[in-house]
Amino acid sequence: MDITDFFTDYTLRTITLGTAILGAICGMLGSFAVLRKESLLGDAISHAALPGIALAFLITGAKDTYTLLLGALVSGLLGTWWIRGITSKTHLKSDTALGLILSLFFGFGMLLLTFIQKMPNANQAGLDKYLFGQAATLLESDIWLMAGITGVSLIILLLFWKEIKLLLFDADYTKTLGFNTKFLDVLITSFIVLAIVVGLQTVGVVLMSAMLLAPAAAARQWTNKLSVMVLLSAIFGLCSGVFGTAISASQNNLSTGPVIVLVAGVFVLISFIFSPNRGILFRQLRLINNRRDLEQHKTLAFMYGIAKNHSDKSHPHTIRILNNFQGFTRKTLGRLEEKEYIAIQGKLWSMTEKGYQKAENLYKKDNTDE
Repeated sequence: MDITDFFTDYTLRTITLGTAILGAICGMLGSFAVLRKESLLGDAISHAALPGIALAFLITGAKDTYTLLLGALVSGLLGTWWIRGITSKTHLKSDTALGLILSLFFGFGMLLLTFIQKMPNANQAGLDKYLFGQAATLLESDIWLMAGITGVSLIILLLFWKEIKLLLFDADYTKTLGFNTKFLDVLITSFIVLAIVVGLQTVGVVLMSAMLLAPAAAARQWTNKLSVMVLLSAIFGLCSGVFGTAISASQNNLSTGPVIVLVAGVFVLISFIFSPNRGILFRQLRLINNRRDLEQHKTLAFMYGIAKNHSDKSHPHTIRILNNFQGFTRKTLGRLEEKEYIAIQGKLWSMTEKGYQKAENLYKKDNTDE
């Protein structure tokens, strides 16, 4: 596969554009699901959409994409309404409601698909593509639909940006300011449902939640600012779609949907390890540095306790005396010398004026904190 194929090959260009737009919208809207601690919502909605696809086929008898997606949309919204109803009308928590609706709707959908497969006509062939997705079936009209939904989502997001930001971080305060929190909640959830339904054809029911959550989870590691997180999520999602399509196109019989999800997973893994603030690597480095500083401060404090009892602060003392201090190491002594806190001559050490002042400040700070 050559890079020019992305511009000359109609099918590859269409699939790449479709997966890129899908990744961007899923990443953008997935940020709100992650911040609202409703990560399972995407999984529940995508599975709840399956019976809608099957029922739409049974009613119309045709595999028209828009008809099937309309059925998925209705079913997804119904599942979401039930989830909200269960959490508001009963004592069950949201995770229980999500798991319940996911299982019931998906089980019903699989039952309907089994029934359809046993029907005596051949029209039902290919419905199972909605389980794992089939990006190769994307058409130019599907791209325009995705682009339209992305554009509308972006406009609505910008119009209600302040209200949505308030709702995400303090729903009760948003209500006291007079904003309609129920409307905002329905607005966000509806767009999430819409994005999931549009992505079913590409990624499928089973993997759609990963497409929604992975870019947002990766972006969350890099920033604390909502606008930056939404932008990064969209970029990670877009790149996952493009790279996943490229990898899939380079090999025969390699499904696009799962590859896109795996690429998104790589972004998450890289973010978990290398992000400066929350990454495992940098957190470990900070921990090592903090331990090293603590050892130095403790050793310096021990030296200060010896030096302050002597009339001459810079009077040399034998290094052997430091063996009585449990936290003492030769490396720590070397670092203190590098910082010019102490001077070492043979087997003797003495505090410098700089080191004495540093130790005195640390001593005063510790006493103030107590």
